[in-house]
Amino acid sequence: MRAIGAFVATLAFSAGVYGYDRVNGEGFASRSPVLATQGMAATSQPLATQVALDILKQGGSAVDAAIAANAVQGLMEPTGNGIGGDLFAIVWSAEDEKLHGLNASGRSPKSLPFEYFADNNLEKIPSHGPLPVSVPGAVDGWFALHEKFGRLPMEQLLAPAIRYANEGFPVTQLVAYYWNRSVPILEKFPGFRDTFMPGGKAPAEGDLFRNPRLAKTLQKIADGGRDAFYKGEIAREIDRYMKQNGGFLSYEDLASHTSDWIKPVSTNYRGYDVWELPPNGQGIAALQILNILEGFDLKKLGRTSPEYVHLFVEAKKLAFEDRAKYYADPDFNQLPVKELISKSYAEKRRKLINPDKAAKRYDAGNVALRHGDTIYLTTADQDGNMVSLIQSNYRGMGSGMTPGELGFILQDRGEMFSLKEGHFNQYQPGKRPFHTIIPAFVTRDGKPWLSFGVMGGATQPQMHAQIVINMVDFGLNVQEAGDAPRILHSGSSQPTDELMEDGGYISLEDGFPMETRRKLVQMGHKIRFESGPYGGYQGILKAENGVYHGASESRKDGHAAGY
Repeated sequence: MRAIGAFVATLAFSAGVYGYDRVNGEGFASRSPVLATQGMAATSQPLATQVALDILKQGGSAVDAAIAANAVQGLMEPTGNGIGGDLFAIVWSAEDEKLHGLNASGRSPKSLPFEYFADNNLEKIPSHGPLPVSVPGAVDGWFALHEKFGRLPMEQLLAPAIRYANEGFPVTQLVAYYWNRSVPILEKFPGFRDTFMPGGKAPAEGDLFRNPRLAKTLQKIADGGRDAFYKGEIAREIDRYMKQNGGFLSYEDLASHTSDWIKPVSTNYRGYDVWELPPNGQGIAALQILNILEGFDLKKLGRTSPEYVHLFVEAKKLAFEDRAKYYADPDFNQLPVKELISKSYAEKRRKLINPDKAAKRYDAGNVALRHGDTIYLTTADQDGNMVSLIQSNYRGMGSGMTPGELGFILQDRGEMFSLKEGHFNQYQPGKRPFHTIIPAFVTRDGKPWLSFGVMGGATQPQMHAQIVINMVDFGLNVQEAGDAPRILHSGSSQPTDELMEDGGYISLEDGFPMETRRKLVQMGHKIRFESGPYGGYQGILKAENGVYHGASESRKDGHAAGY
């Protein structure tokens, strides 16, 4: 009887019986959108959202608010980001009425040769320790954004993070979970225990955590600018630490670092222009998925139908084969971005989908020439400027390498290089690795419509496409679009040489009917029940009357607020 009861409970739960008791809107929506006219912020940390609003109320721009919030998140969510990581952003400038893209990702150490890995019998770059460490680009990204769009002095923007680092803050539920999960992996690396394990253990939910070392580092950056990080005492401390602990990242690597202003690229999906940044990130995979799916009547199929899920997964598989082959640092390759996101290419790829059967493998197209933890935030100000910003250490809390008295962990993004000679994403000194973190933006008729992003490794382009489809095809509002049960496909070929030969597998959140799951299995898909890999969303929609509609992630500790 107990087994039968458990089976019935599973059927009920997976069929989406559970929901919120709301008098209007979709039953799965966690709340209404937040509405405001003067300013809006949506982050994955409620205190960071409040800091962003404080900056806006002090006369700061959307960029000022984003920088201040990101600095706070680096302190409060070391499980996903920090000044040891990289940053990407898309900014809508109300003054010139256009989008600006920033690639603030760092490059591999110039002194680490490709041959080193083979000489040391390494078939892939390790996930932790000194070898996957690349130049942290976030701080330079702050200053690049600030120089172009900032209003308030940087000392004012970093002051809240410095204050919280000195005085302490309560650790939130999800951050505490991931922090404790990281400890067994990272506690062996020099400096980690001293900074991130007060009293010999990771903090629990509700514990007050202080990081005076990070406070001193941020104060040096506030006083001395970006050069204090890349050419001053901080850079020299990183250099000393890496040399002492078998690493290659050097003072020269830091001193020569630059961010790049780049032009976002787009595709039009049913009248909406969806914008992403070109590689070395994976943003154009979302555009490829949307282009392929535009040829189907998704609204008619329905949001939880097996036919829609099947088509989405097959489109994702096709896009990710190209992602595995072509997405890399454009400074080292001629990347066929224009061709990959073209409608004509999508039409050819669309024809490969069998409407009744899951494909076990696809090949990448012929064109000219996983476990990521991240934060995403978006801000908007009273003048109409909007920021879509994403920042990450890559895998959890990063490499584990925690330099001296600096109070932060260096990222492990270099793990994402390929060690296959001739691959677009092959490791080379001074090269940017393939990146999973991607901000997104949508315009309509040349006007800003939606600033959004979804953190979470290879989940991100899949969820970017689903947010757009949820709003455009299925008519959901900005909060419902993020709360709706998600489709996640895993097991595709990767830029790090893994190949999909078995079709991968699908994870479906609760809310998809058992009939849908059963039909997908009959079509040849593998289904897994999983908890936690579905990403974290924030979004701000700007309505035609100028009102901001904010949304935050019910799966994280997030918070959207405005005034």
